[in-house]
Amino acid sequence: MASILRQIVAGPRQKHPEAGLDLCYVTDNIIATSGPSSTFPQRAYRNPTDALVKFLDYKHSTHWAIWEFRAEGTGYPDSEVYGRIRHYPWPDHHPPPFALIPNIMASMRDWLKGSETKVGRVVVVHCKAGKGRSGTAACSYLISEEGWTIDDALLRFTARRMRSGFGAGISIPSQLRWITYVDRWTKHRKLYVERQVELLEVHVWGLRDGVKVAVQGFVDEGRTIKNFHTFYRHERIIVESKDPAGTASPIYNSETSLPLSDNKSLPPSGSEQITTGNSLESGGNAVIFRPAHPIVLPTNDINIDIERRNKAAYGWTMVTSVAHVWFNTFFQGDGPERAGNAAASGVFEIDWDAMDGIKGSARKGTKALDRLAVVWRALDDGGITGKLGLKQIITEPKEGEPVPEPKAADWKNAKHSNLTAIGKELGLRTESPASGGVSKASSLRSAGSTPSQSVEDVLTGVKTHGPDGEEHIEHRDGQPKITGSESDLGPATVVKLEPTTGAEEGGGGVGDSGSGTGADAIGTIQKR
Repeated sequence: MASILRQIVAGPRQKHPEAGLDLCYVTDNIIATSGPSSTFPQRAYRNPTDALVKFLDYKHSTHWAIWEFRAEGTGYPDSEVYGRIRHYPWPDHHPPPFALIPNIMASMRDWLKGSETKVGRVVVVHCKAGKGRSGTAACSYLISEEGWTIDDALLRFTARRMRSGFGAGISIPSQLRWITYVDRWTKHRKLYVERQVELLEVHVWGLRDGVKVAVQGFVDEGRTIKNFHTFYRHERIIVESKDPAGTASPIYNSETSLPLSDNKSLPPSGSEQITTGNSLESGGNAVIFRPAHPIVLPTNDINIDIERRNKAAYGWTMVTSVAHVWFNTFFQGDGPERAGNAAASGVFEIDWDAMDGIKGSARKGTKALDRLAVVWRALDDGGITGKLGLKQIITEPKEGEPVPEPKAADWKNAKHSNLTAIGKELGLRTESPASGGVSKASSLRSAGSTPSQSVEDVLTGVKTHGPDGEEHIEHRDGQPKITGSESDLGPATVVKLEPTTGAEEGGGGVGDSGSGTGADAIGTIQKR
């Protein structure tokens, strides 16, 4: 039964021929795997933690360690992996806070290349599916520590992790944007300056009816995405032109920015929608969102979240569009190229088609807008708040220096992560009473939604790969072989390694042992 469930969840994934595990060797010293679990029902269709540990022990002895990136929790206690684990969690389907990157890279480098490093060490990276977050970390390491190009790193990860025809290993636009940031950071002395940033305006072209625009950022060391502001009707300025700034590339200027007198009068704040006399659905209007109070984010990382809703009956709304986009103002301000002295202000622009979709997919629903531009200003000089912004210079720790590590998420949270859909979805939602002044209510889960619906979609197309890229890892003399049919490997199954006999004796040992007593093993299946 467990084997059938794993096949349903994984879709066209291949099983590891030695242990039935979902993992791949990105390189000979970087392994990517989907998140293992020690709790039910997840271990029925995920990598059981004990099976993963047994495999790593046999293949790599004590020379392996885990880097996990799950803000939702790992699904197993650290003790089950001997405490050889590093925690750098951030939310699923999103890029990491860039401030985590230098420490992730340094900790991986120290394990693999440090002066006390033993030959044969491997890094095991995992998130939930072993794709987006794991791929972002693995490719960042290849670029920043091994000198790979962006294209080579992305192609390698896709070739080793994904089946042909199932897309790229890293497909989320914002995560790909972060990979380009890592490349620029690497080429310019690996210097990063964290700043507080004020969001001044959001310019939108082709805004359709019923669209909610929110500003988000990271808190809790990156484990949580906080909604800092949702724009209300009285903060929207409808522009006569299709272009809110009158040019193809809007530039904010506190002295010359479009005055209110040049815009149409705003409808009463209690009105259901803003119109300009023509159909918003056929192409929409140009709108400036200008916050009534300063929006200050604690880091350079900014997310613009878009959701479109249409009214339905009896307190329900229909979500027809969901999208978001992350960017980092240090890199948008050419910080690496300016020796860390990034521009104090700037504009980030993006088209609808280039934004992130639902749960890491390309799906965004119906078009909510044509293009948007975000006008921002760093608080180095105090900004309009009159307060001096906080700056933190972050460099990659050198070998031998301590490497900071964030607090891990509660590992037990992952037990419930599959029971609650992560992120937003299209479809019917209940309307929130607090949404009266917003274009549409905040996203809430519909009362009749199915708990597991679409949760495992991101696993489709994942495959396994051996150390040299082979899709089927051949047995060598003395390596463990699992007896019994695949269907025998259920959630209450333990793979036990026993000494070999007869022709199998005298083979190589586990790890560095080299002993033929108890080290050479074949697997037998035991039921608990």
